[in-house]
Amino acid sequence: MRRLKILTWHTHGSYLYYLTQAPHDFYVLSRPGRPPGYGGRSGHIPWGDNVFDLPADEARHREFDCILFQDDPQYLKDQYLYLSPAQRRLPRIYLEHDPPRDHPTDMPHPVDDPSVLLVHVTPFNALMWNSGRTPTCIVEHGVMVPDDVRYSGELARGLAAINHLARRGRRLGGDIFSAVRRQVPLDLVGMGADELDGIGEIEHAQLPAFAAHYRFFFNPIRYTSMGLAVIEAMMIGMPIVGLATTEMATAIENGVSGYVDTDIPKLVLQIRQLLNDPEHARRLGEGARRSALERFHISRFVADWNSALKLVAG
Repeated sequence: MRRLKILTWHTHGSYLYYLTQAPHDFYVLSRPGRPPGYGGRSGHIPWGDNVFDLPADEARHREFDCILFQDDPQYLKDQYLYLSPAQRRLPRIYLEHDPPRDHPTDMPHPVDDPSVLLVHVTPFNALMWNSGRTPTCIVEHGVMVPDDVRYSGELARGLAAINHLARRGRRLGGDIFSAVRRQVPLDLVGMGADELDGIGEIEHAQLPAFAAHYRFFFNPIRYTSMGLAVIEAMMIGMPIVGLATTEMATAIENGVSGYVDTDIPKLVLQIRQLLNDPEHARRLGEGARRSALERFHISRFVADWNSALKLVAG
């Protein structure tokens, strides 16, 4: 398809990095001080030459082929502040990163427009949102890891990677993390990890190599989308342990790529088996990598995004 000029926001940096592997030009809005959503081309992520920092006040004077929203305020408010009437009539996509918060099954999506394409990042999210009359599609995650990084697992500990876990409550599973850590060796990385005596933030590009030494990856999250950190761990060949909720229930196969359950004591027993049997952990890690290559490869992700963009922008 033809190369598009896409206007978007910096909502989730790692997702934006993978999205910009698509062969299009991405203009990412920024504001002074780089507040949330307006980070533009910033941070430690190795952005490609097709990613352009665009001050928000200049957006209405540029030409684009498509507008890609990624958060409610961008769609409900910011487009009227920064885009011209003609730009607001361009092909539009709303990328929904999360499942519904207010009610798991009945919450109507804020986009209610048959001329906007609503893209969900997991089948679970698409199942749970009430998308009404808005057309929808699913583009599952795709990730890349460095070619020379593979799981070794010599460190008999688990690793969780969640930003600000201490302040994000039961939904992100801070209580589960703390309960499991009292029973087995478990470390935490991410922004604000020190609030739970964790290690701290590891740059996105360095996380796969850092994680590779740990015996398993632990995901205590009760209710959110499929985490990119989980998929990146799978891609390097790391076994996954987590809750059998949301898309995790379909992404991890017990005894093949890791273990998921809703019974925490059962998960602790499986963790102890992984800690005591490195070869067993390695076999599960190999299964996790096979699954990730089949389901979450970056080439499939780019192809799916091209299909979605072609549908709305031609």
